[in-house]
Amino acid sequence: MSLLAAPALPPLDAVACEPTLAAASAAATTTAVSVSVCEGETLIRLQPRHGIGARDVLLRWRLHGSAGAPLLAVLGGISADRRVVGDTDGPGWWDALAGAGRAIDPAHLRILGIDWLDARDLDAPAVDSADQADALAALLDALALPRLHALVGSSYGAMVGLAFATRHPRRLRRLVAIAGAHRAHAQAAALRAVQRSIVRFALERGDVKTGLALARQLAMIGYRSPRELARRFDVPAMLRHGRVRVAAEDWLDATGARFAQRFGAERFLSLSESIDLHAVDPAAVRVPTALVGFASDQLVPVADLCALQRGLGAPCELHVLDSDYGHDAFLKEAVALGALLRECLATCGS
Repeated sequence: MSLLAAPALPPLDAVACEPTLAAASAAATTTAVSVSVCEGETLIRLQPRHGIGARDVLLRWRLHGSAGAPLLAVLGGISADRRVVGDTDGPGWWDALAGAGRAIDPAHLRILGIDWLDARDLDAPAVDSADQADALAALLDALALPRLHALVGSSYGAMVGLAFATRHPRRLRRLVAIAGAHRAHAQAAALRAVQRSIVRFALERGDVKTGLALARQLAMIGYRSPRELARRFDVPAMLRHGRVRVAAEDWLDATGARFAQRFGAERFLSLSESIDLHAVDPAAVRVPTALVGFASDQLVPVADLCALQRGLGAPCELHVLDSDYGHDAFLKEAVALGALLRECLATCGS
């Protein structure tokens, strides 16, 4: 897939920004730093990897941070969006690690987030991690932002980060890939295939929300570790209203219902498939990289990260953290992961 030139757009300074004041950091003095928030929709030109011909695509983005600070792209899982850092308008998807005084601090960094493109956005049969990477590069061109000082990607975002490092190495100084590898693991792909079958079954029967909720429940069992589930739900099953109910079902019901309220079936199917289509040659990654994995992650086993590290075409370190939370540790382990991110980003100067 090749990246085509984006149409001419006004410079970033012409985009409306809302300045705010934030403390420089938790450990710093009381000096105030001007932090701006800019959001927009930018038309970019892409040639999808699984489509025929180039087309214009609308990409939604958000910049949060201090003008002139090192530029950091932050990308999350398939349910993440452009709102990395929360503000008075609502929470961000990574508030545990991104915000004033945290590892990703808008007082010291300029944080770029995007909404994921799906197959409908591309008018293509499928969306690839390479498409997302090329969209990010096209956005940088459109906003006249020549280079990322770092890209921090978690889960699907780590996959996109690896694709970006492969396809646009001159646009990136350093990659931090958390809980994501160069390919999908076979067991994780099998779980996602069942999730998609559930959603398609529900679509055929006109009960999309139930299908999405059940798919999310199955996903959560894979996201979390057996150790956590045993700690939280190791109590006997109960007979209620003529059926057996296990201890985890209330939690699963709640998480499934929340997901079904905010996610559409076609978008879920598209982005789930994109995870399994992802494939990057480790030797083609020629950007200094920090890999972060979790010993209890069932979806991205540490063995896959070891293979990625051995084959990477640039300097690479692998950090493995212990956690009860499995794959979801990138959302849960704010203290340990925050310390590691500060270390990884310490070289992210201007």
